[in-house]
Amino acid sequence: MTLQPEGGLEAGALYVVATPIGNLGDLSPRAQAILSAVSRIAAEDTRNTSGLLAHFGIRTPPGGLVALHDHNESKVADALIAELATGSTLALVSDAGTPLISDPGYALVRAARTAGRPVYTVPGPCAAIAALSISGLATDRFVFAGFLPAKSAARRAAFEQLKDEPRTAIWYESTHRIEDSLDDLVAVLGPARRVCIARELTKRFEQSITLPAAELRDWQREDPNRGRGEFVLVIEGAADVADDREAERVLRLLLAELPASRAARLAAEITGAAKKPLYQLALKLAGDAAPESESE
Repeated sequence: MTLQPEGGLEAGALYVVATPIGNLGDLSPRAQAILSAVSRIAAEDTRNTSGLLAHFGIRTPPGGLVALHDHNESKVADALIAELATGSTLALVSDAGTPLISDPGYALVRAARTAGRPVYTVPGPCAAIAALSISGLATDRFVFAGFLPAKSAARRAAFEQLKDEPRTAIWYESTHRIEDSLDDLVAVLGPARRVCIARELTKRFEQSITLPAAELRDWQREDPNRGRGEFVLVIEGAADVADDREAERVLRLLLAELPASRAARLAAEITGAAKKPLYQLALKLAGDAAPESESE
């Protein structure tokens, strides 16, 4: 366990630094200070990071910017960790957002942990969390699944896994596949599952909307501009099967002593389940020929 030092940098430490996903104003003062002070910066694309550093007037020493991406990460990680053992400091950045979240960096952080090097976070933007926070969907439990598969069959298989998933699900998608992905989503999860689509977050043309899946698909196709940019899909979780079973169990017990409407009302109060579907189930279980008055 390591503790973040008060001020300055800790010798031999790795700093995982979040960078803007669109608006350069989102690079925190602390992130700027860290990037200005470290011995080296490992970047997903050194050209992109060079532009970011230049915008903030941050200069790196000769050789201070090193490429670390999906194709070379395993090869360069050990060398970078060896440098930390000599007392140097290293910052890890991706092209946009928080490193390791569908971006490179896992092998480096794992190697640092294995070597016993201190690792600190410099938190900031993350497209997945940004989209979730504005979706209007449940935020108490969620799962982030990265980018959707490129092929339709694989996408449908991924959506199939969400049919009974009670947590909100977050996926990334690209501009040239978004329409096909929405088609697959509707086909697998149905037209009524609520979905938020968020694109170009923090950028000039930021846009987000939450609708039932079929309506969202139609809305997205109404304007060609809505198909541009980088997308986050936030998908409503399925009804919790365990909760449904508990509500039905309570309802059956109450029906032994009470009429359908009162049993449904009490079952809803006890379990937190919706009253209307419980009432409909109560009528079915009780075999009532006609609905009772709900004025009781």
